Amino acid sequence: MRDYPLADHKYAIEQLANRHSFIDINRVGIHGHSGGGFMSTAAMCQYPDFFKAAVSCAGNHDNNIYNRWWSETHHGVKEQINEKGDTTFVYKIATNPQIARQLKGHLLLIHGDIDNNVHPGNTLRVVDALIRAGKRFDMLILPQQRHGFGDMNEYFYWRLVDYFSEHLKGKRETFVDIPKR
Repeated sequence: MRDYPLADHKYAIEQLANRHSFIDINRVGIHGHSGGGFMSTAAMCQYPDFFKAAVSCAGNHDNNIYNRWWSETHHGVKEQINEKGDTTFVYKIATNPQIARQLKGHLLLIHGDIDNNVHPGNTLRVVDALIRAGKRFDMLILPQQRHGFGDMNEYFYWRLVDYFSEHLKGKRETFVDIPKR
């Protein structure tokens, strides 16, 4: 699920930028939630010179600790059980924590602290890898929020907008208060 779609996304953006002068190929951002959170973080690490900023939400960054059916179906994960009954997982791709050291751009990781689909530990494994690699990044934990951000959805929206505005357009919001829509 990761490598081919990311290459396709990059190629499509390059083709669109060649056709349309209003697209600045030097300021490409990406956002994703859940599987898209996994993909947006992977994009920043697989193509660190292309993607400049990402807002990655509730991503299943390490499928060793995510639902087996998802991993096996979409990520080329194979479960192997030896004669003692011990289970190991064989991957065709590296996890996001394993490629986190390749990050060059601006990454905002967001997760609800009671996510009942993708455990926050997925994001914390990326955080651990980024810290150990000496990388700067941003993180937002949304208290009392599950996989969707519920009553904090508007707050999340403005943080996303502000992040891309700052890191892709160079315009940083200085007001403390988040606007009401």
